[in-house]
Amino acid sequence: MTNTTSATKTESETPEPRDYAAEADAWFAENVPADPGFMLPLTFMEVGEDRQFEFLRAWQRKVYEAGYLGAAWPKDYGGRGLTEAHQKAATRAMRKHRGPILLNAIGLNWAGPLILDIGSEEQKRAYLKPILSAEHIWCQGFSEPEHGSDLGNAQLKAARDGDDYVLNGSKIWTTQGNYADYMILLARTDLAAENKYAGLSFFLSPMTVPGITTRKLKKLTGEYGFTQTFFEDARIGADCLIGGEGNGWKIAMRTLEYERGARGGQAGGYVSIPPDLMEIVDLARSASRDGAPALSDPVLKDRMVGYLMDMHALSLSSERKRIAPLVEDHPMALPLMGKLEFSELYRELSEFALTLLGPKAAYYVGEPNAADDGWWARSYLNAFSATIGGGTSQIQRNIIGEHVLGLPKTR
Repeated sequence: MTNTTSATKTESETPEPRDYAAEADAWFAENVPADPGFMLPLTFMEVGEDRQFEFLRAWQRKVYEAGYLGAAWPKDYGGRGLTEAHQKAATRAMRKHRGPILLNAIGLNWAGPLILDIGSEEQKRAYLKPILSAEHIWCQGFSEPEHGSDLGNAQLKAARDGDDYVLNGSKIWTTQGNYADYMILLARTDLAAENKYAGLSFFLSPMTVPGITTRKLKKLTGEYGFTQTFFEDARIGADCLIGGEGNGWKIAMRTLEYERGARGGQAGGYVSIPPDLMEIVDLARSASRDGAPALSDPVLKDRMVGYLMDMHALSLSSERKRIAPLVEDHPMALPLMGKLEFSELYRELSEFALTLLGPKAAYYVGEPNAADDGWWARSYLNAFSATIGGGTSQIQRNIIGEHVLGLPKTR
């Protein structure tokens, strides 16, 4: 990567969003790194090699130091003190010039906004700037091996002992757990609580204390990215608690709102690269059906138009949800639908691309006959993680049914 300086204004000046957008466009045009010679992750859930991790960590740090990450976060905590409009402009420029993903997804998008909203002054000063610079990588400790989607039944125990909590149990599907410095952790502090939700507390837990270990988990793709995390008499300070003891369920639900895009405050950038619909159109042009380009097939062409409409509708919905008069009938409908719709559409698009490849769809990354070096097969297999992480698609449908449509709670 080159080491150019930012084109943004000095800290004492506030650039207009239009000027800032032009500066960001010029910066990303010049500084998006070339192909490093090894496979880069399509999402933050696929960072399984040290060289990927170090490359993406350096990229995030460079974007931050240039002034294009955390633009709307307060200056006191490492941000630029600008507006969401500024940050959106920078993110658009990053996407336009096809920059790599940003590494520290959980810190930038979930832990950081949570700390900004409800953290103590000491927590904000300790944690926020290192999140932006990728000095501290964060992971999430919600799911547990024996409890599936029943987050409220978390059994990892946090027992108060003087100025510490002692942790025992395990978490699973911990994205980047083997690289993380900190974890947002849901743990059980009261075994005798009147119900399972009342006994939970929320921690900003260090990952480097004795008694915390991780084991990498291999995915269907052959890659890593997830771990199982074990806690054996691990001691963390009582100052790691956030939001007060017994309030863990409420804080976890708030965190999931950040994760699902239903609550704002994220630092900017993007942490996944979905299938490019226009690249799929190119596939349809080059693929053959009965001796003719696949795109000339009227049925296939109709599906392509349908996907174009779906993508445009999702883009418009993202804007509409910010305009209160347009969503006053069901204010949370679009935010709660967004995660479900995007993840399922991206999975469907990747599957559709494979149908265009015909027999070549069976070849994977590194195999001689693979189309685009197996990119589409890898994209398809990895797309399932987005339909599971942050709540499965089935859970999302239950949430929409209960909290938007007012349907009775499922058993």
